[in-house]
Amino acid sequence: MLAEQKNIIREMCYKLIGPEIIEETGKKVIIKDLLNPNEISIKKSVRRMFLLSNSMQKDAIRALKTNDKDLALDVIQRDDDVDRLFLLTAKQFRAVLKGTKLPDTSETSIDEYHDLRMAAGPLERIADHAQKIANMAMNMDYLIPDNIMEMIEKATEATRKIVEDAIEALYNHDAELANKVIEREHALKPKINKLNQYLLKIESHEAIVALGIVMDSIERTGDYGANIAEIAINSAMAASQE
Repeated sequence: MLAEQKNIIREMCYKLIGPEIIEETGKKVIIKDLLNPNEISIKKSVRRMFLLSNSMQKDAIRALKTNDKDLALDVIQRDDDVDRLFLLTAKQFRAVLKGTKLPDTSETSIDEYHDLRMAAGPLERIADHAQKIANMAMNMDYLIPDNIMEMIEKATEATRKIVEDAIEALYNHDAELANKVIEREHALKPKINKLNQYLLKIESHEAIVALGIVMDSIERTGDYGANIAEIAINSAMAASQE
């Protein structure tokens, strides 16, 4: 077995929660799944994904504001944790489809499992965009004017709140809150477009491009929050018909 092949196996094991290499020789690698399904539920997995992606976005903007390269690197590395949880939700959902009894199957319906698995996708992409902002913070040395930074922070807080309320709506089957989340996301778009126009006044072309990427990631985070809110509406409707 080639060393390159072994490295790929190690990387995949790191990306997954449970599988660990327990034996390795020149010809083989033995992997065992050490995950105890009774210790974690899909609700906890998705909630953890939200908390991680939410903190990543907050810290990425702070790194951008303070030019903190160490914090930006920390955000970039945290994306691996979100990816691992995302793959775990897929594993949990497949297990339930196969009839495996997991710790929360008595209180979580198959429809809820499906909705939570669907919500995990947007959360994983939100983390990706936080990582993208952190990459901009790592590579940009331009000092962002205070008035522009303040607008970026306000837009970030608005999208973070959109995602937070969308998750709450999903977990509480709250269609009313989910609809409000979608309305707020629509109302935010003109403000972001106005800020994008304002960025064009910056003298540095490189800063315009970098901050344009940052604003795109912030806007897409709001979009993904609205996607979760739509899932919450469908989940609430299904729950009311049971």
